[in-house]
Amino acid sequence: MISTKQILDIQRGAVVATIRRIHTQSTGNAVRRKWPVRSGRRETPVYAKLPRAPKNASPVPDLTSLYHKSDPGNYGSRRYPGNCSGNLIKDLFRYFRPRNVLDPMTGSGTCRDVCRELRIPHFSVDLKCGFDACDPANYPAEKFDFVWIHPPYWRQKVYSQDPRDLSTTPTLDAFLKRYELLVRNCALALGPGGRLAVLMGDYSDRDAGYVPLTWHTKRLAFEVGLRQCCTDIVRFSHGASSSRKVYRSSFIPGLHDTCMIFAKNE
Repeated sequence: MISTKQILDIQRGAVVATIRRIHTQSTGNAVRRKWPVRSGRRETPVYAKLPRAPKNASPVPDLTSLYHKSDPGNYGSRRYPGNCSGNLIKDLFRYFRPRNVLDPMTGSGTCRDVCRELRIPHFSVDLKCGFDACDPANYPAEKFDFVWIHPPYWRQKVYSQDPRDLSTTPTLDAFLKRYELLVRNCALALGPGGRLAVLMGDYSDRDAGYVPLTWHTKRLAFEVGLRQCCTDIVRFSHGASSSRKVYRSSFIPGLHDTCMIFAKNE
């Protein structure tokens, strides 16, 4: 005779199998995420169905407000802390089709590698080679169609001991003052109608609390005369080092950062 526990196990298995079959047959995009089953025996993949994007004349139809591609592409170095997806930069270039690109915070060289692949003229420099992106005297006289920056999320990851490094600023006020210089310099480097793309994430600090760096980014961009020219692009943080850690404290994990694109008036 079948016990009550066996019946519940059979029903639970049928429900899981049905969910898997529905998501497998779905024509929409799916995002994979691990979630522990109630029995605690093992982690079972759960799939969240993304909204279907409307058809339009975009040259990059997969580029939507939700950027969920787990493949970063063969650009830059994945061993570099905070390295972002080169495929995101590539999709932005395919959409906006810039004639030249400024990359004043090269990091591991992700944007530079994309420019080389697409054969886009670019000016790619970094603090490691002496270029302080917060100093307007360092910028070339040339104007650019597109500027890409992926600044530090304040001190979430410290990249050097250089006091000019945004990740080494001791206070939020000091960070925002230098961040304002960076945004202003990038805006001045744009030609008429040029675009500035900023990839930024919010940050929780033990002393400062929750710091909405994406909000500050928009505030600073608007203050220097830029306007937002399209939707925010929420980039899923696949491969983040924090996802492999175990924390003793309780919090709501952030699993994304945000790419914001601003335009300079014609």
